[in-house]
Amino acid sequence: MNEKQSTIKKPISIEGVGLHTGQKVKLTFNPAPEHHGFKFQRVDLPDQPIIDADCDYVTDTSRGTTLEHNGCKVSTIEHVLAACVGLQIDNLLIQVDSAEMPITDGSSKPFVDVLLEAGIELQSADREYFEIPHNIHYHDDDGNVEMVAMPLNNYRLTVMVDYNSPVLGSQHASIMSMNEFVDEISSCRTFCFLHELEHMYNSGLIKGGDLNNAIVIVDRVVEESEMADLAKMFNKPTVEVKKEGILNNVDLRFQNEPARHKLLDMIGDLALVGMPIKAQIMAARPGHAANVGFAKKIKAAIKAQKRKQKKGVPQIDWNKPALYEHKDISRYLPHKHPFLLVDKVISKTDKEVIAIKNISGDQYFFPGHFPGNPIFPGVLQLEAMAQAGGVLILSEVENPEDYSTYFIKIDNAKFKAQVIPGDTLVLHLELTEPIRRGICVMKGRAYVGDKMVSEADMMAQIVKNN
Repeated sequence: MNEKQSTIKKPISIEGVGLHTGQKVKLTFNPAPEHHGFKFQRVDLPDQPIIDADCDYVTDTSRGTTLEHNGCKVSTIEHVLAACVGLQIDNLLIQVDSAEMPITDGSSKPFVDVLLEAGIELQSADREYFEIPHNIHYHDDDGNVEMVAMPLNNYRLTVMVDYNSPVLGSQHASIMSMNEFVDEISSCRTFCFLHELEHMYNSGLIKGGDLNNAIVIVDRVVEESEMADLAKMFNKPTVEVKKEGILNNVDLRFQNEPARHKLLDMIGDLALVGMPIKAQIMAARPGHAANVGFAKKIKAAIKAQKRKQKKGVPQIDWNKPALYEHKDISRYLPHKHPFLLVDKVISKTDKEVIAIKNISGDQYFFPGHFPGNPIFPGVLQLEAMAQAGGVLILSEVENPEDYSTYFIKIDNAKFKAQVIPGDTLVLHLELTEPIRRGICVMKGRAYVGDKMVSEADMMAQIVKNN
């Protein structure tokens, strides 16, 4: 996965017709600056309004995904966005002169081709990923849809579909890396069943439909008279049905092309989260409505994480190994059981450290400290902070076992919530001034979950042992 943001080197256009409107449309991909994201612009409307590719602006998912905001409406955007994500492009202004994207051949491949022709250009800014911190589930009873995003240091997707159709049967498709998108997913075309096709046609839709831009699954016996009506519908002299049940004998590009197209749609719809994702995503029977609902849940998790970061809550990946385990910490601190109050050091820089203390019910002081209502003493919270700070300081010293750190002063100590057995105390210590003559000034904060439970300003001195 690219570590830098990217755009394209030059503007490039593609023309076609809208699947449902049948109107001609010209789409132009334009380079965009860092942190721009994907935006659509209606150049045919007064003031040429712009709309962000954002799941909060989705207004319809019945036959594709439609965005609408500030007088700007664009529809059938999923194939365009899938091409952008599949090529790992971050920033584009997508201009269109109609409300609907061109359907092209029903896949993302034509969009991929023109973007590659324009050339991809890396930018200076780092790509900002949202790394799924824990399993995020989505369930829709009506559609019998199940989706889950799981933590992973990559972006992988798996789709499973079952249409109770003798033609399609059960299918699944996977992509292990976006590097596979161009060859394995991008060319997979949209599909529908014959009964859906007839309903859409009678509803005044699919005016731009063509047997060259969709796979039509024939899921019932078709009379000869109906064949003539279908030929008229698609402006064809004749149409046929293969014994496998595909109208006009269209050859599949992959045996599981319908499942791969569902995966393509999901990639495009999840682009509406607003930033690249690192996750393992598995979906059973997804569709546009479920994809967008799932995208909203992921976006809510992104907002929650940003709120935590704004509050200063330490972000911990519990799946990663600790920097220092309990046995390592004793090298930096002159404490042993029962007074070593730091269990693990999660991360450390030259200015801050994040450590944890697990509060178990068998700790020696609970029988005598509020018996019947055990509370972890506030003074020990301060001591745990100080010990974490000691690891921060002494880990930068040669032969740390020859030194100790001692409190000189504690100011502004505040206790905001009780800490009880079963809690995990997360300790965040940060140097607020450079160390001078062995004097260290730190800000300490302790959290349980997202809540700060205590804080204090601390001063300590590094002293060489006699």
